Amino acid sequence: MLSVSMNLLMMRLCLFLFLVSKLCNGYSTKLNFYPPTCQRIECPNYDLIESGKDYEIRRYDSPMWMSTAPIDDISYVSATRTGFLRLFDYIQGKNKYHETVKMTAPVIIQVKPSDGPFCASSFVVSFYVPKKNQPNPPPAKGLHLQKWGDTYVAVRQFSGFIADDDLPREAAALSASIAGTNWAAAIDKSHAADNTTLYTVAGYNSPFEFKNRVNEIWFTFDLEKALAI
Repeated sequence: MLSVSMNLLMMRLCLFLFLVSKLCNGYSTKLNFYPPTCQRIECPNYDLIESGKDYEIRRYDSPMWMSTAPIDDISYVSATRTGFLRLFDYIQGKNKYHETVKMTAPVIIQVKPSDGPFCASSFVVSFYVPKKNQPNPPPAKGLHLQKWGDTYVAVRQFSGFIADDDLPREAAALSASIAGTNWAAAIDKSHAADNTTLYTVAGYNSPFEFKNRVNEIWFTFDLEKALAI
């Protein structure tokens, strides 16, 4: 019990020092930590909190996403294709305002894995809304807006085109990288509070880019919620 209390105290201290540093230094996004795609098209801002062995901890400051309804499918590849086409139609003007929207990165896929190998998982595919459109994002049938609060993310990068078999392997590798850290405990507590086992896949390249592809597996978590438990 004493060890757990000390860990929570240290996490609260780290959070306090981080917030103080932001107040003193102002907001700064280090673009050199971004995937290369984010030097060409708009991506959500984040602060790099920690860079560990094979993982990063980031803090995203209230990003806004246009999202599909949950897509039930046994295949990540199939569900992603379905969701991406809906979002592509959206940015091409198939929305209430008939307004075209600039492409951004990443496209994220929130995954709630199934209970068995032949059962459908649930996938929500989302497009980052550009800052220009955030005050009044065009609504569209079958899509809904997600606005995150301050969200912490444990991140692992990997390359290539994503296959269904990649996801459990990359998620397990991220879990192994953060095992034994305070972040792992915070993620477990946050997910337990939400009664979910979500992980998220972030893709930064179009389907027509074959070189230098960057993908990420994310564990999102609410640090304040985890510290409150």
